[in-house]
Amino acid sequence: MAFGQDFDCDVLVIGGGIVGLSTAYALTRAAPGTRVVVLEKEPGTARHQTGRNSGVIHSGIYYRPGSLKARFAVRGAAEMVKFCAEYGIPHQVTGKLIVATGRDELPRLHALVQRGRENGIPVRELGPAQIMEYEPQVRGLAAIRVATTGVCDFGAVAERLAIEADAAGAEIRCGEEVTAVDRRPWGVAVRTAAGTVLRARVLVNCAGLYCDRVARLAGDDPGMRIVPFRGEYYELADPSLVRGLVYPVPDPAFPFLGVHLTRGIDGGVHVGPNAVPALAREGYRWPVVSPRELAATLTWPGSWRIARRHWRYGAGELRRSLSRSAFTAAVRRLLPPVTESGLRPVAAGVRAQAVLRDGTLVDDFLIRETPRIVHVLNAPSPAATASLPIGREIARRVLAVR
Repeated sequence: MAFGQDFDCDVLVIGGGIVGLSTAYALTRAAPGTRVVVLEKEPGTARHQTGRNSGVIHSGIYYRPGSLKARFAVRGAAEMVKFCAEYGIPHQVTGKLIVATGRDELPRLHALVQRGRENGIPVRELGPAQIMEYEPQVRGLAAIRVATTGVCDFGAVAERLAIEADAAGAEIRCGEEVTAVDRRPWGVAVRTAAGTVLRARVLVNCAGLYCDRVARLAGDDPGMRIVPFRGEYYELADPSLVRGLVYPVPDPAFPFLGVHLTRGIDGGVHVGPNAVPALAREGYRWPVVSPRELAATLTWPGSWRIARRHWRYGAGELRRSLSRSAFTAAVRRLLPPVTESGLRPVAAGVRAQAVLRDGTLVDDFLIRETPRIVHVLNAPSPAATASLPIGREIARRVLAVR
């Protein structure tokens, strides 16, 4: 890739989450000397999806064989454990149980066993007594154990990626919100809210919650809209109730995994998340409303089609959001001893979910290329797990630009 000298940088990355930082890290390793600048609108990196999740290193068992999610999650999980070990980042490979609590879930559980095997993931099928050997307080009709699932501190991973990229010559600029993108035959220029203008040969859009907006700033029609879903979490007052990670059998119609139990690296146990529409892209609490962003969601045809198609599911999620007793009842299906008073609310996250015009929830990572720009348009969970191979894939596409 031949770069000219009239640019402020060779590659400009918008977004300082784990995917944007992994891209900078991959570029500096694949092509030493490449001038990379990362622009992040927040005062620091990893302030949104990267820093507001349960910290699970996903095995890749849920994802369609051959999909980017399946390939990158399986590869990324192993690489993430190795990366954490190399840099002394807290992590544990705990394994997890996926538990069927009703007979109607058994066919889906068996389908997950097959999917895991197709994705090259070792799984072990368990009966009720074997479930209790791993998790004495958990009850279910059957389960599968996935040994390669773990937990880590993704915020610390992002910080290390930034340090390593910076040491290799990349520049991470925080507090720089991009407000304009101008594509020219020679490359791309952007302007920030502070009035800074930067020219680059190639632009990478890793803006997460705002990736569709950045695509439109660049004059591209992304063909999707980010619809934000808030994931609300609790923690167990008595973390001794759970030893590791416990998940329900997910509904294959949705990209959400259901309310689950996650023992984190700090020893606490997170419970959640549920998934309710957020009233702002950074709507981490119900009172946070952005009229402009809410209007954009409501005027997107896909939003109404989701609502019509999945209103029963959505009503259940909303009920659990508004009622702690309803949330507790959902948890008790897996963990009968838990009580309403035994759950304490903790910080929520927001999932940047791409939705197509026809109401399809995009179920795979979505990376699109237009002249001089690579857009990452759908990278929710398991993107943190898969961030190292995602970064290399983006770097490969960038370096192919002539």
